[in-house]
Amino acid sequence: MLSKFYIEEHVKQALAEDIGFGDITTENLASETDYLEGALNTRVDGILCGCEVFKTVFEILSKDIKINFHFKDGDRIKKGDKIADISGPAKYLLMGERVSLNYLQRMSGIATETHKYQSAIGELPAKIVDTRKTTPNFRAFEKYSVKVGGGALHRFNLSDCAMIKDNHIRLAGSITQAVEKLRENLSHAHKIEVECDTLEQVKEAVACNVDIIMLDNMTVYDMKAACDYINKKAVVEASGNVNLDTVRTIAETGVDIISSSAIVAKAPTLDLALDI
Repeated sequence: MLSKFYIEEHVKQALAEDIGFGDITTENLASETDYLEGALNTRVDGILCGCEVFKTVFEILSKDIKINFHFKDGDRIKKGDKIADISGPAKYLLMGERVSLNYLQRMSGIATETHKYQSAIGELPAKIVDTRKTTPNFRAFEKYSVKVGGGALHRFNLSDCAMIKDNHIRLAGSITQAVEKLRENLSHAHKIEVECDTLEQVKEAVACNVDIIMLDNMTVYDMKAACDYINKKAVVEASGNVNLDTVRTIAETGVDIISSSAIVAKAPTLDLALDI
C-alpha cells in the first residue's frame, strides 16, 4: 500500500506545479458560495487504480468536498460506469480536476495493462513484473499500480538487490569474479541476480549459487534449456522481447517471472472523466 503521508507530499507538489500562483480562470469566475455536483465516469473498460490519490487531491484543497466511490482499487470497470459521485465548492472542484484525473488515469492505465499481461499468462505459475524503467519521482505510484493490476514487483531501486548486468561483468572480468567481489560486502539480507545472455553464462551463474538468474533476450528454445539446467536452484527471470503476443509462450518455458517495461512505459492512460 502507498503510505498516506507519501501520497500527501507528492500531491502537494503536483498541485503546486499545476496551480502555480493561482488559478486565474476559476478564481475570477467562481465565488466562495458556488457549489457543484458531478460524477467520475469511465469511457472504457479497465482496472481502477488510484482512488486514494484522487481523493487526497481534493482533501488538500478543501475539507468540504465529498466523494463517494462505488468501486475500489483493483475492481474491473466497464465503459459507462459511474465510478464516484463528487460534490463541493466549485472553486476547488475545478482547481483539482486535472491533477486528480492525471493520477487516476495514469495509475488505472498501468493496472489495466498489467492485468492484460497476467491474463495472457493465464493459469501458468509465472508472474509478470515491472522494471526500473519508470517515470522519475513517480515510481512508487507506478509500482503500486502494477501490483493492483495483478503483477508482481521487481526491485524498487538500486539498493534493494544486487543485479549483475553485462556492463558489470565486463567491469569485473567475469560473472564469478563479480559475484565473489559482491559477497565480500553485501548484507546477508541482499540477494544477487545475474543477467545471462548465453547458456554458458547460465551454467557459470548456477555454479556461483546466485539467487536469481535473468535470461536476457534468449530464444524460447534456450530459455527452456536454461530452466531445465537451473532446475529450481535459482529463481528464473525472463526479459526481452516481451509483449502480449509472446508472454504466454515465454511462461510455458518454465520461468518463474517475466519482466517487462511495457506494462508501465507503454501503458496508455485510461479514459476517465469528471463530468460536472
